[in-house]
Amino acid sequence: MAFEEVCPERIDLIHKNYRKLCNLLIDVEEWGQVVIINMLTRYARTQFLNPNQNESLLEENPEKAFYGSDDDEGNKEEKTEPSSVVKRKPYIMDPDHRLLLRNTKPLLQSRNAAVVMAVAQLYFHLAPKAEVGVIAKALVRLLRSHSEVQFVVLQNVATMSIKRRGMFEPYLKSFYIRSTDPTQIKILKLEVLTNLANETNISIILREFQTYIRSMDKDFVAASIQAIGRCATNIGKVRDTCLNGLVQLLSNRDELVVAESVVVIKKLLQMQPAQHSEIIKHMAKLTDNIQVPMARASILWLIGEYCEHVPKIAPDVLRKMAKSFTNEEDIVKLQTINLAAKLYLTNSKQTKLLTQYVLNLAKYDQNYDIRDRTRFIRQLIVPTEKSGALSKHAKKLFLAQKPAPILESPFKDRDHFQLGSLSHLLNAKAVGYQELPDWPEEAPDPSVRNVEVPEWTKCPSREKRKEREEKPFYSDSDGESGPTESADSEPESVSESESGESSSGSGTGSESEEEEEESEDEEESEKEEKKKEKKEEPQSEGSDESDRDQRASAKGKKTPVRTSKKSASEESSSESESESESTSEEDDEEEDEKEQPQPEPKKKRPSVPTKQAVKQSKEMSLLDLDDFSVPSAPLTTSGSIVSSSLVTDLEGLSLTDTSLTPTVISPIFSSGRTFELLHRMTGEGLSMEYIFSRQPFTLDQRMVSVQIKISNNTESEVRNIRTSEPKLLSGMRMQEFQEIESLPPGENATVLMGIDFCDSTQAANFQLCTHTRQFYVSIQPPVGELMLPVFMSENEFKKEQGKLTGMNEIAERLSVSAKYQSDHVIVQRITSAANMNRVPCGADKEYRFAAKTVSSGTLVLVTLTLKDATSALLTINSEKMVIATMLAKDIVQALAQ
Repeated sequence: MAFEEVCPERIDLIHKNYRKLCNLLIDVEEWGQVVIINMLTRYARTQFLNPNQNESLLEENPEKAFYGSDDDEGNKEEKTEPSSVVKRKPYIMDPDHRLLLRNTKPLLQSRNAAVVMAVAQLYFHLAPKAEVGVIAKALVRLLRSHSEVQFVVLQNVATMSIKRRGMFEPYLKSFYIRSTDPTQIKILKLEVLTNLANETNISIILREFQTYIRSMDKDFVAASIQAIGRCATNIGKVRDTCLNGLVQLLSNRDELVVAESVVVIKKLLQMQPAQHSEIIKHMAKLTDNIQVPMARASILWLIGEYCEHVPKIAPDVLRKMAKSFTNEEDIVKLQTINLAAKLYLTNSKQTKLLTQYVLNLAKYDQNYDIRDRTRFIRQLIVPTEKSGALSKHAKKLFLAQKPAPILESPFKDRDHFQLGSLSHLLNAKAVGYQELPDWPEEAPDPSVRNVEVPEWTKCPSREKRKEREEKPFYSDSDGESGPTESADSEPESVSESESGESSSGSGTGSESEEEEEESEDEEESEKEEKKKEKKEEPQSEGSDESDRDQRASAKGKKTPVRTSKKSASEESSSESESESESTSEEDDEEEDEKEQPQPEPKKKRPSVPTKQAVKQSKEMSLLDLDDFSVPSAPLTTSGSIVSSSLVTDLEGLSLTDTSLTPTVISPIFSSGRTFELLHRMTGEGLSMEYIFSRQPFTLDQRMVSVQIKISNNTESEVRNIRTSEPKLLSGMRMQEFQEIESLPPGENATVLMGIDFCDSTQAANFQLCTHTRQFYVSIQPPVGELMLPVFMSENEFKKEQGKLTGMNEIAERLSVSAKYQSDHVIVQRITSAANMNRVPCGADKEYRFAAKTVSSGTLVLVTLTLKDATSALLTINSEKMVIATMLAKDIVQALAQ
């Protein structure tokens, strides 16, 4: 991603990393795959030859062309091109080109639509024509996704189907339109169906188009009629059938259908006007009924263009248009002027006075374009008083036959953009778009991608793995010394551990092999270091004995448990060797630790390293670093490497969605506000108060916990205190508290009940009953008590806030009381108004809080930014706009008091 942003044109930087990127592509996270695939697409267009350059030769003899040798090339006949005579050599794909296609093909099954789209565009731009078809099924699968994904996919399919029509023909029914599809999706599917039409399936597609014309979606109906016209243009076999069907639509009751049919018929008639004079006459009669300006203008243009085919009807149409000229739209007026001019040139006896009348009306029109057009026509066609001759230029200008228009796909001009890019979607070059390079005429040097591996970096364990893969699953020769074994290694134990771990399950077989190889590499490196150090003078004989024991015990603690899989026979057979190796390892460690500064260890009881611990430390590999256990007494460093603020931020980070789960807050953070439920005068000595405890209600997490304090202020005992007959709004629920059998005089009792307010501040009404009386009461929650706090990091807050913009955001300026200037007071006022949690924030004078509604779990994000000493900006992001609005009022009131 950094390469794409900083220097995307530096293709030379990719050479040495090309094969590595291709091989690692399958293991990269999904959005990284998209970036790499797009980058490699542009790279491949500059480094490899076009696989379809000899397409005709491949079709004649594909096997010979692909596997052809130098001798075969000499015997081939020379092919000639129209521009020059060129000898076409059979195309042989570069192995690196094939590597890219082979490694990206499995990603067509990715769950991420962007990855599938990236691979599809790569195959479309880079793969041979015979192999591109594999992407069709993957793209059709994406059409079952959300409408936004369908829109992007269909945009690209529409462009692909223009060049590779046969690729999507087997999936024709997948592009049939459903009544539930949005209008844009319907129009795109129409475009694809039109591109896929051929002489074989045209009857099926036209039958579908006829059903689409009955839709209530006007834009979709207009697009369907245009699609019929494009089918008639592209396939001459059905042109008359389409034209007759469109003429039948002229009698439709829907004016929009008639108008669109007129526009399409006008374009089709330009191909064969002499054969369809009856259709032109029929359309001329529609001027009285059609009121859509574009359709009226199309009819007038058609009559004027082919007025010689309807010499009797054309003057009559001009007479009708002259009567309503002043009331017509500008586009209709312009075509009326053109019709008058053409009839004046072809039939001046009947239309001379009528033409002058129309031109006089247009001369004083309010539209400048109409006046200017009228002035131009009068200069060309009106004869001079002296000669009375018409201008030859006028006849040439107005009577020249224009070429027939071609009804082209609107997606035809998008193919110069890279598929899947924003520029292709918008049909305009976006900021940062990188042009897709053209194929080179000659293949660049492939050796630039070769990477020479130094001898010291070669891993001998890989060679051993290859040898093991060639051998049977259970092999007696595994114990023989190979290229990766040293003189003092244990072939028997190695082979036994390999067979034991491989039989533990196919799911962990590859991991165990890699761990064994890493442990073997460490053993070899340790033994080589021992040999070197034995030649030097030992310097660690006088080291402290307790430090040595402490290091050995710590090493034993960090060793993973997986080494305990060894059998007892293996341990006994290698016992003597472990003892000898343990002493040498301790000496090595002492020398290594003297070279590096070590932190002061805490005092701890020294422990003698066991043989098993030393053996486990030998087999520990880098792949096992995530399995270590935190020591009970960690070492303290002299300098703090990580600041406390950074530690606080890191503690909030999480790779899962668990950060959005609410956690219980202690009641000390409750608002402290007490609400009266039953006054003692109304309750005849029985009083009740309630608070919102801000604790999760254990019986139902979607309910708000309400704590009720019941006081008996009478001189007699109150019995059977309970709730009954709750009158709740639709969707609200209530969990009643357990009945209090007896409350002595002067005593208090506290009960807990849960109410699901459905994220509403509407009151919950119910009855409180005793053994003698009934009282109607209600509990109405403040909006801030309908939430549970959410713990999240600053990055998670920004990510969620970015999703809740536009209509999901409220911003309000407020005045902050002079008493509330410190951070502690501001946080306390906001958390008392709403049950929210403060989110860590790196910016000064900015406070962030997060919560989610108890009932639906909708996020509510609050940001308070202090502008100066007395003013601030409050921003609330949430899908529940009613709650956000009410919460904003409460927070403004809390900070202004």
